[in-house]
Amino acid sequence: MNKFKKAQMKRLILIIFCIVAVLKSYAQMDSLKTALILVDIQEFYFPGGKMELVEPENASLNAREILHFFREKGMPVFHVRHNFEPGGNIHENVKPIEGEKVISKDYPNSFRETELLAYLKQLEIEQLVIIGLQTHMCLEATTRAAADFGFKCIVIENACATRDLKYKDKIIIAEDVHFSTLSTLKGSYAEVLSLEEFLNRF
Repeated sequence: MNKFKKAQMKRLILIIFCIVAVLKSYAQMDSLKTALILVDIQEFYFPGGKMELVEPENASLNAREILHFFREKGMPVFHVRHNFEPGGNIHENVKPIEGEKVISKDYPNSFRETELLAYLKQLEIEQLVIIGLQTHMCLEATTRAAADFGFKCIVIENACATRDLKYKDKIIIAEDVHFSTLSTLKGSYAEVLSLEEFLNRF
């Protein structure tokens, strides 16, 4: 076999390997029992609210698409809300419907002193899609805790939002806070996908 044919064969083997890897990933996504967790998509984070974020509207609209996807598939949905007023209602873009569980919490971690873990175990959930507000706070805390409990986690990067932070005299803009948080979650704690990537995979 000449060098050209050997090179062609190697490329073919590599292509087949990549296809098999992708198919295995898709099969795993379909086989794992999955639930959606919407974290703190509440009115106080939106314009005019007590803790307004940067572009929460866009994140909530993307979250709504994910929510509709889960509803159409008949997959479990959990809304998490932080006990904070004024503006503690879940935003109208992702308002719960009958049959969707609402979990109230007092800490960034949605599992801490709540019944969330018990419900997920009862449903034999293995995989969580986690979206919501704020990226660097309650979404991150919930994702880390979920991974530690043994769940496979997927975070939808553009269905989350956060705000500018200040450390001493330095301002860290929301975009940097958002993507630095996602970069720390990616790999060790979660798979991070865009809305488009997620919908194409399923």
